[in-house]
Amino acid sequence: MLLVDGVGGVIVETEAYRADDPASHSHRGPTGRNAPMYGPPGTFYVYRSYGIHWCVNIVCRPPGIAEAVLIRALEPRFGIEEMMTRRGLEDVRRLCRGPGSLGQALAAGPRLNGLPADLRPPEERRRVAATTRIGITRAVGRRWRFLDPESAYVSRRLSSAGR
Repeated sequence: MLLVDGVGGVIVETEAYRADDPASHSHRGPTGRNAPMYGPPGTFYVYRSYGIHWCVNIVCRPPGIAEAVLIRALEPRFGIEEMMTRRGLEDVRRLCRGPGSLGQALAAGPRLNGLPADLRPPEERRRVAATTRIGITRAVGRRWRFLDPESAYVSRRLSSAGR
């Protein structure tokens, strides 16, 4: 589970980005933008995508190794009414579906960069499927998107070919 100021839920979809991955922000080395990726594991790396959406990542490796996981979708559990207000939606399934929507629901922004993430184990184990990442143009064949294939909250369900 991921919580931000008491708002959040169960992580149901992620994508991994390694330092040697041409699709990763850290692939070309440290910059002002990606500096939080080089920090300690369990901290936030938040960036603005296309100048519109705040995307939430969690750093995964020891300091100096810039690798992170993009949180693509949550199953909302806490602060649902607050998320509805932030998103202008009543359909709970759409509140945190996709990285931009998730960022808006959590009120993510640069204030989170480098801060420790409030991560907790889920209440029950989930099945995990791996498939290719979404919306990238480099290293497109890597099966580094991980999701609960039975969740109604993921950004894009698996096709029968992707299972």
